[in-house]
Amino acid sequence: MKVSEFVKYVVVPVLLVMFLAALFRPLCMENGECDYLKLWFFMGIPFGIHRMSVWVIPKNYDIGGSMGVLVINVLVGGAIGGVALVWKLIVAAAYLVKAAGSGMMWMIRKVTGRPCKVS
Repeated sequence: MKVSEFVKYVVVPVLLVMFLAALFRPLCMENGECDYLKLWFFMGIPFGIHRMSVWVIPKNYDIGGSMGVLVINVLVGGAIGGVALVWKLIVAAAYLVKAAGSGMMWMIRKVTGRPCKVS
C-alpha cells in the first residue's frame, strides 16, 4: 500500500469528518445534548450537494415558496451526503485494516528474511 493511497482514502476523509463535526456540533446542541440526526444532515451537505442529479428549480413561486424548494434541495443533498459520508468512513476503515495487514506482513518479512505465504 502506498502512502499516497493511505492519505487519500484514510487520513483526508477522517480529518474532513472531524472538521465538519467540530464545525456543526454547536448548531446541533439542544438542552446540552447533541441531536445526531441533525448533525448527520449538516455533515452530509458538503458530500451530497454535488451528487444530486436533479435539482428542483423554483419557478413562478413567491419568496417563501422559492426558499422552501431550496431548503428541500439542501435536505435531500444532506441525506444523500450522509449516506456518502458513512460510505467514505467504511472505505477508510477497510483501507486502515488493509494497511495494518500490509504493515504486519512487511514486518514479518523483515524479521524472518523470507516472503510470507498466505494460505
